[in-house]
Amino acid sequence: MTTTSSTSSSSTSTTTSTTATTATTATASTASVNASAAQQLLSSLNSGSGVDTSSLVTSLVNAQFADKVAALKAKSDALTAKISDAATLKGQISDFAGALESLVKGGTLVSQPASSNTGVLNVTPLVGAKLNGLSGSITVSQLASAQTAVSTTALASRNAAVGTGQITLTLGTATYNADGSMASFTAGSGTPATITIDSSNNSLTELAASINKAAIGVTASVVTDVDGSAYLSLKGATGAAQAFTLTATTDDDGTLSAFNVGPGAGMKIASPAQNAKLTLDGVAVERTGNSITDLVQGLQIDLAGTSTTPVTLSSTTPTTALNNAANDFVDTYNQVFAALQAQVDPITGDLRADPAAQSLYSMMRGLTTRSLISNPAPGAPSTLADLGITTNRDGSLSVDATKLTNAITSNPAGVEAIFAYATIGSDGLNAAMQSIKSSAISTVYGLGASAVTYTNAQSDIATQQDDLTAKQQQMSDRLTQQFAAMNAKVAAYKSTQAYMTQQIAMWTKSGNG
Repeated sequence: MTTTSSTSSSSTSTTTSTTATTATTATASTASVNASAAQQLLSSLNSGSGVDTSSLVTSLVNAQFADKVAALKAKSDALTAKISDAATLKGQISDFAGALESLVKGGTLVSQPASSNTGVLNVTPLVGAKLNGLSGSITVSQLASAQTAVSTTALASRNAAVGTGQITLTLGTATYNADGSMASFTAGSGTPATITIDSSNNSLTELAASINKAAIGVTASVVTDVDGSAYLSLKGATGAAQAFTLTATTDDDGTLSAFNVGPGAGMKIASPAQNAKLTLDGVAVERTGNSITDLVQGLQIDLAGTSTTPVTLSSTTPTTALNNAANDFVDTYNQVFAALQAQVDPITGDLRADPAAQSLYSMMRGLTTRSLISNPAPGAPSTLADLGITTNRDGSLSVDATKLTNAITSNPAGVEAIFAYATIGSDGLNAAMQSIKSSAISTVYGLGASAVTYTNAQSDIATQQDDLTAKQQQMSDRLTQQFAAMNAKVAAYKSTQAYMTQQIAMWTKSGNG
């Protein structure tokens, strides 16, 4: 503390001395310029050689305003530096927080789920998942599928006519025969879609487009084989409740009914509408799709096949990823903190008097001892220091590799909680960094507000510089007019002097004669 105070006092004394010396030098320089200008004027008048008013006026004006011009430029340069430094710090802290958020949001720092048979199902963690200690047994007996239907009558081309009339699409549930054909259909609660087919849309391509335009949940397309023959293909959404029928309710020439879908209809059912069926730890469940996110908390299960043998779920701690994350965090922190420390240096820092920069400095300094977990379990880590990340005397961070490894090994769930994805106001390192970032870039009290203040101040300086330039021009104009009048008088005096000299010479010559 004593060393710091002495250094500060010495710096203040040096700064005061430098300022005084600069002021004395500027005053002496101004006096020298004025004396030189006066001597030039007197010399020119005495010699009768005329006065270089252009350079004389410039010298006098520059001498008059030199101190003010220099002072305003110094203020403007200082503000420019502060604006640039504030923007740089904002960018650095934003990039730091953003990189950390992307890392924790990616899900690689939490326990990774594993499936004992990826041919039956695959598992991935959801954002914010806590899967430490995951276990479970799943048997998949049926995959979810969507009903598809293909016309059996080949048409010559995509543009072949299909007849006219009206068709109705209805969604519901269905049962299917062993050969895949629809055995029965029960309409759902939704409103069927009725589509009119007339001369404006009675080609196979236009029929498919009209079905798609109805937007009922059935997608139509035209498929052609190697011979160029065209067929209508219909596909619904996955799930048992997404079965559909298509009925030609009005068939003007008896051809639209070839595209009927339903019990005893002409189009062939290629796959049924059905739910996925599985058991989790002996409990039977069904889902409308094969990608399931609401069965095991924090886990996405993607079904790929069926099996009578249960698939075991487990998890592994990402030891290497957590170690790398801790070390990468420290490396990035040290880079950002070094830049911040340089800007708030009490002697040389451009932002040493900036409250937002000082606040950011304090928040960063206190990060290692800040509690990141509310109500931690007994023995569980809650601060970076608990993980072996500590603050050095110079403010930089360092990692105790042994302590970090021990923390991950003995309490993986606690370490994962610190590196878990969370937003501001929640637990975890990411939430803390997002809070620091929010404060730092705030346009109310952060570096954003500082930048606005500095920009406004620089605008005021620019106005003062414009006013000073105008005053310089006014003085230049006034002096130019004064010296022009003086030159005119001197010229008149010289003319009179020449005339009188000539007359005297003539009188003298005449007297001698």
